[in-house]
Amino acid sequence: MFNAILIDKNDSGYLARLTELDEARLPEGNVTVRVGFSTLNYKDGLAITGKGPVVRQFPMVPGIDLAGTVEQSSHPSYRVGDKVVLNGWGVGETHWGGLAQKARLDGDWLIPLPERFSERQAMAIGTAGYTAMLCLLALERHGLNSTKGPVLVTGANGGVGSFAIALLARNGYEVIAATGRPQEAEYLKRLGAGTILDRAELSEPGRPLGKERWAAAIDSVGSHTLANVCAGTKSDGAVAACGLAQGMDLPATVAPFILRGVSLLGINSVTRPYDERIEAWARLGRDLDLAQLDAITEEIGLSEAIDAAGRLLDGQVRGRVVVNVDR
Repeated sequence: MFNAILIDKNDSGYLARLTELDEARLPEGNVTVRVGFSTLNYKDGLAITGKGPVVRQFPMVPGIDLAGTVEQSSHPSYRVGDKVVLNGWGVGETHWGGLAQKARLDGDWLIPLPERFSERQAMAIGTAGYTAMLCLLALERHGLNSTKGPVLVTGANGGVGSFAIALLARNGYEVIAATGRPQEAEYLKRLGAGTILDRAELSEPGRPLGKERWAAAIDSVGSHTLANVCAGTKSDGAVAACGLAQGMDLPATVAPFILRGVSLLGINSVTRPYDERIEAWARLGRDLDLAQLDAITEEIGLSEAIDAAGRLLDGQVRGRVVVNVDR
């Protein structure tokens, strides 16, 4: 038996609860993991509260991230006792995920836990930090370097935003952080932001083209914000888009793309090939200042995750939430 958050939907409605499950109920997979830590991401918040169509089948254990120890394996790459990390691959949506003490998974979805990180540290990074690194790698492949000009980060107080600021600053970039919480300015500056921008400047309908203000951007917001980010990007710059906190729509024109040569780079963190995952986590191991994880991270127990999901969606959570599944 093991503890898990279980989401179900029936004639009575949508329900997320902490419960005890029999291991026999775990879904198919060739690796069983004793989970040590998981996280709460925006997508997990939508799944737990039912405020977004994240869960594709019921019942479902949410949690798109996990770190833990292999208990059983018929996969050639993993043995009992190996430490592993998982991000994405539809866990918590179509396959039971990490907000539980046990998970049974396809071994192809896993990577070895990087030596530099503990299980808790890996989940303090989680999909948020991993996605931020994918964004930075994509921008660098496009030709971005620290001499090109400042880089804008939207959703700066969120998980992706917090890591994007820290990683950019660590690599010598000038960072502009857009936030709707000006009271968090000192937090953002400690992470490495040089300029704080009120998100209201970006969140409403704007002009097809604006003043050229940043060489590149990492956007986790979407909608009008993403449209305005593109409109303010310098010629031949690029925007890495990885989120939709404001919305899935993109009320923009083609002006930034055909008049300034701006590139919009879509970042899919869910189904990246193994080699790309290894590259991103290896770069995190080199670039990330582990001392900053404490500033970014709040730890809660599994029993607190349902309430925390609501706070996350209400914008009341700063940075990352690590879930200790044994609490």
